[in-house]
Amino acid sequence: MKTDRRKNMSLLVSLAWLVGWGMILLTVRFYWMGNKPPNFSNSDNPAADSPHFLTRVLTFLYLPAVSAWLLLCPDKLSFDWSMDAISLLRSIADWRNLQSVLFYTGFALLSWFSLRNPLLQSSKISETNGKSHISNGKSATNGYSHNHNDNHYRDSNSPKRNGYHKPPKAPQKSLPATESVVVFSLGLLVLPFIPATNMFFYVGFVVAERVLYIPSMGFCLLVTVGLRSMFVRCRSRYSRAFLLSCAAGLVLLYSLKTVRRNQDWQSEEMLYRSGIAVNPAKAWGNLGNVLKNQGKMTEAERAYRNALYYRGNMADMLYNLGLLLQESERFSEALHYYKLAIGSRPTLASAYLNVGIIQVSQGNIEEAKRTFHTCADIPDENLKDPHAHKSSVTSCLYNLGKLLHEQGQHEEALSMYKEAVQKMPRQFTPQSLYNMMGEAYMRLNNLEEAGHWYRESLKAKPDHIPAHLTYGKLLSVMGQKSEAEHYFLKAIKLDPARGNCYMHYGQFLLEESRLGEAAAMAQKAAELDSSEFDVVFSAAHMLRQASLNEAAERYYGKAANLRPDHPAALMNLGAILHLNGKLKEAESNYLRALQLKPDDLITQSNLHKLWNVMQKQGLRASGT
Repeated sequence: MKTDRRKNMSLLVSLAWLVGWGMILLTVRFYWMGNKPPNFSNSDNPAADSPHFLTRVLTFLYLPAVSAWLLLCPDKLSFDWSMDAISLLRSIADWRNLQSVLFYTGFALLSWFSLRNPLLQSSKISETNGKSHISNGKSATNGYSHNHNDNHYRDSNSPKRNGYHKPPKAPQKSLPATESVVVFSLGLLVLPFIPATNMFFYVGFVVAERVLYIPSMGFCLLVTVGLRSMFVRCRSRYSRAFLLSCAAGLVLLYSLKTVRRNQDWQSEEMLYRSGIAVNPAKAWGNLGNVLKNQGKMTEAERAYRNALYYRGNMADMLYNLGLLLQESERFSEALHYYKLAIGSRPTLASAYLNVGIIQVSQGNIEEAKRTFHTCADIPDENLKDPHAHKSSVTSCLYNLGKLLHEQGQHEEALSMYKEAVQKMPRQFTPQSLYNMMGEAYMRLNNLEEAGHWYRESLKAKPDHIPAHLTYGKLLSVMGQKSEAEHYFLKAIKLDPARGNCYMHYGQFLLEESRLGEAAAMAQKAAELDSSEFDVVFSAAHMLRQASLNEAAERYYGKAANLRPDHPAALMNLGAILHLNGKLKEAESNYLRALQLKPDDLITQSNLHKLWNVMQKQGLRASGT
C-alpha cells in the first residue's frame, strides 16, 4: 500500500510539474504580448465575438466534441475551420447540444471505469526475459495465476553442494502500473487541449487539427490499454484472434486515411480544394490566390467570386479581387471592390493606397489626395497585420508627397515625406522615399540636405538608378562635373536598356555644350523608350537645341502621336515645322493646340508670326 501511495504521489507530482510549467510558459507569452490578449477578427472565432453568453457557452462546449469526433472518425478534414465552417449554437433546442452531452458523459464514464477497472489495479508488471515471474507471491502468465510449489528456489536451510550459497535471483524489470498509464493518457488527452477550449482566454481559431497532435498520443495510449484489457478478458483463442483482427483493421483503416490525406498536402492547390466542402469561403479565397500566382487570372477571379458568394463581407477577399481587376486594367471594377473592402474593414490601409493610385491614373488628383490623407490618419490600433498596415500608410504618405511635389508645393511635400520616414516599419524599402526627400530639398535650394538624402537612398539600395540620376544632377549644379558624369554613366551601366538614363546624361552633356554627344544620347533614349511620351518629347527638345531640326521634327511628331491631346506637344511640333519651312502643317498644329488651350500666349504669338510669313509668301492662312 505504501508503494502504491508513493507511486501515486510521484504521478501527481509529475502532473503538477506539467501544469506548472505550462502556466509559466503561458505567463511568459502573455508578457511578451504586452500583457493583453491577442486581437482576432470575428471570422477567426465567431463564437468569441458573439454578444450572447448562451451562444458562447453552448458553442464552446460543442467544439471539444467536434475535436473528439475528428480523433475517432477523421472523415472531413480541413486546413481551416474558421468563419462559418461550424455554425454557432444559439439555443438549447439545437440538436448538436445532444452531441455535447454524449461527449462529456462518455468521457466521464470512460475516465471512471478506466480507473476503477480491477484489471487495471495491478501495482506492478514485471518481466524476466519474456517469461513468467513472481509478482506479489504469484506468477502471472497470460492472465492466469497459480502457486509455485516447485523447487525453483531452494530453502536456505537445505544442504548445499560445494559450500553454502544463496540461489541467484532472476533479474526483474518493473514497468509502470497500468493505472498510471491510464492517468498519464488522460492527462495527455486533456491538459494540452485546455488552452484551445476558450476557457481561460479566447483563441484565434474554431477547430484546429494541430492542437490534437499531443492529445492524439493520449488517445492512442488509451485505445491500446483498452485493447489490452479486452484481450486479457477474452478466454478463447477465437475471441482473441477476432480482437487482434479488429485492431489490425483499425490500424489499416487509419493508415489508408493518412495516405489519402497526404495526397491533399502535395500542393497548395490540392489542399485548398480539399477544404471547399468544410469551409468554402476560406478555401475558395486561398485557391484564388494560388491560381493568380500561377497566372490563371480567369480561374482566380471565379474563385474569388465563389468565396464572396459564401461570405460577401470578407475584406481581404474583396481587396484581392480588386487587386486582380486593377492588374487587368479594369480600374472602375477594381475601385468598386476596393471601396467595398474599405466598407467592410475601414482600417484596411492597402485598399486606400490602391484607390488613391487609381484615382491619380484617372486624373482625379484632389480625390486621390483626400484618400491618401484618410489613410495616413488611420489609428494604429486593433490591426490584423500592423506591419503591412504601416507599410501601406508610409506608401500613402509617399504618394501624397509626390502629388504635392508635382504641384509645386515643396514644403508640404517635404512634410509628408518626413511623416512617412517616422511611420515607416523596419521592413519598408526606403530608397524611393529618401530620393524624393532629396528632390524636395533640391527644389527648396537646400543642396546640403538634398545631398544627404540622395546618399541615404544610395546607401539603402546601392543600385537604385533614380538616386544615381538625381545625385548626378545635384553634383552638376554644385560644379562637381566629373563626379556628376560618373553617376550618370553608372546609372547607364546598371540598366543599359533604360532610355531615361541616356536622357539625363544627354541633358548633362547639353549643359556642357557637348551637343553631338547630347544628340546621340537623346536619340538613344527615344529609341529605347519609344512609347514613353516624356522621353520622346525631351529627346526632340534636345535635338532642337542641338540644331538638328529634321531629327527634332521627327521626334516631336512621335510625341504628338503618343499624346494627340497634349497642347505643348502640338505647339512644339508646329514650331519645328515652322522653322523647317512647312508652314501649312505648322499652322494646322498651332490651331489644334489652341483648340485645346485657347489662352496659351506663346502659341498665339507663334501663330501670328506664321501668318505674317505666309502672307509675305502669298499663302492663304486658314484662320484669316
